[in-house]
Amino acid sequence: METIKLWECNSPRWVDKVNDSKCDTKKEVSDVLSMPNRNLNYKEVSEKLVWQLKEYLKESWQKGFVVWVSGWIDSALVSTLCAMTWEKVTVMDLPIHQKNDEVNRANNHMNWLQQNFSNIERYSIDLTETFETFKKALPEISDETARYIAYVNSRSRLRAVTLYAIWNEKNAIVAWTGNKVEDYGIWFFTKYGDWAVDISPIWNLYKSEVYEMARFLWVNQEILDARPTDWLHPNWATDEDQIGCSYDELEWAMVQYDEWKRSNNFSWREKEVMEIYSKRHEINAHKMEMPKIFEI
Repeated sequence: METIKLWECNSPRWVDKVNDSKCDTKKEVSDVLSMPNRNLNYKEVSEKLVWQLKEYLKESWQKGFVVWVSGWIDSALVSTLCAMTWEKVTVMDLPIHQKNDEVNRANNHMNWLQQNFSNIERYSIDLTETFETFKKALPEISDETARYIAYVNSRSRLRAVTLYAIWNEKNAIVAWTGNKVEDYGIWFFTKYGDWAVDISPIWNLYKSEVYEMARFLWVNQEILDARPTDWLHPNWATDEDQIGCSYDELEWAMVQYDEWKRSNNFSWREKEVMEIYSKRHEINAHKMEMPKIFEI
C-alpha cells in the first residue's frame, strides 16, 4: 500500500481516504473456538468514535489528547483515532527496561502518525533510571512473588504519573488503550496504573475488532504482526502466555459466560478456557469498584 500524503485540517477526513482503498480486513480465526462476529462497519464505527472524542474534548474545555504509545495494537489504534480528530495529540513512549524491538515499534508508529497527521506532538521518555531509583527507596521484600508483583505494578503506575504530568502541562485528556475482552472481560490491567485515565475510546471493541479496525485505518504492519504483551513480564512472556489461552478464545468465553454457569455441555478445551476466563473475571472484578467509604 503506497505511502499516504499529509492532509491538512481542512482536507477530507482520514477515514474517507482509507475507505477508498480496498483494505483487506480479514484475519485468521482460532481453530479451537470461534470468536463473536458482530459484522461491524469499521468506517461507521471509526467515524462515530472520532465524533465522540471531539465532543468530549469540546465539553471538557481541554486542549487535546495524551496517549501512551506502547508499540502494540491497542495504543496504535487509540492514538490513530485521536489523530483523526485533528485536535492536538501528544503521544509518547515510556520504556522501562524495554527490548529494542518494542521501543522501535512505538517510535515507528509515532513517526507514521507525524507523517500523516499535522496535529501530532511526541515525546520519548525513558523511565528506566527513575524506576531503578524508586526500587532502591523501597524496603526489602523477602517474598519473591510479592516483590515481582510490586515491581510489575509499579512500572505501570510510574507511567500513569508521567502521563498525568504531561496532562497538567498540556491541559489535555488522557486516553486509555484498553479493549473489551482484556479490560472488561478479565480485568487485565493495573489498578491506578494503566487504568488511571480520563476516557476509554475502544472499551466496547473486542481484541479481534481492534485488529480489524487498525487494519482498516492502515496501522503499521509490524504492529499488526506483533504478539501482544503488557511490557511488564521479566521473561518477555506475551499476554496469551500469561493468561493461558488466545484472545479469540477469551472472546468466545465472554459470550458464553452466562451459559457456562448454567450448563456442563462443554468440551475439554472449552471448559479449560471457561475456567481461565471465569477465574480472572471474578477475582479481578474488584479493580472496577469504587473505594469503600465508611459511615460515621
